Amino acid sequence: MMKTTRTNEANTTDWHESAFDIIRGLAAYTGSSLVEGLAKVVAKYPDADLGTAFNHKQVGSKIWARDRLFESLGGKFKRIVILGGWYGVLSAMFFDDSRFDIGLIESVDIDPQVADVAETLNVKAGERFRAVTRDMYALDYRASGADLVINTSCEHIADLPAWLSLLPRGTQVLLQSNDYFSEPTHINCVPTLEAFQDQTALGHVAFAGSLAMKKYTRFMVIGTV
Repeated sequence: MMKTTRTNEANTTDWHESAFDIIRGLAAYTGSSLVEGLAKVVAKYPDADLGTAFNHKQVGSKIWARDRLFESLGGKFKRIVILGGWYGVLSAMFFDDSRFDIGLIESVDIDPQVADVAETLNVKAGERFRAVTRDMYALDYRASGADLVINTSCEHIADLPAWLSLLPRGTQVLLQSNDYFSEPTHINCVPTLEAFQDQTALGHVAFAGSLAMKKYTRFMVIGTV
């Protein structure tokens, strides 16, 4: 067995530099604005939790949301508000998809530490992306003028109907929840897609579906409040 004298710290540094070089290479090969932004994030924010943000479950659920949204409502939007936007991965996936023509995406999160990462990941979008640090309950949804509001973390909202009542009637929404009851931070899971539809009580439903994951099922509805 080959021996090594490298320390754990050196191994970590080597891994980080290798990952940065690999992602930069993939960005050059693919021409993807998302991959280019990811390379910048790896370089500037080595402690960001990218392993969670870009794991296959997170990415898979966002691809599902993006594709079903395009099929249901099309790809042209003046202003999208994404709640619980975290590192802005979903925003970056929209900007990376040529099917979509979006004037502005506001990625809203209550955590002030994620805004810089989100701005870096979406740097190619320029003024079409904005990371906002704010409580989703404190937003003035009428003044925002959003023609689409996205919330993929409805399992974290104690009173979903009360929050939905803050949105102007006629607002288009994309909403996701799940049946992952064993996760302590999930305070409002639903057992079925039908239960989620009852909870959201949308005026018009353009899409309703389920996506089976390893430990849980994700539910999504797209429509109008």
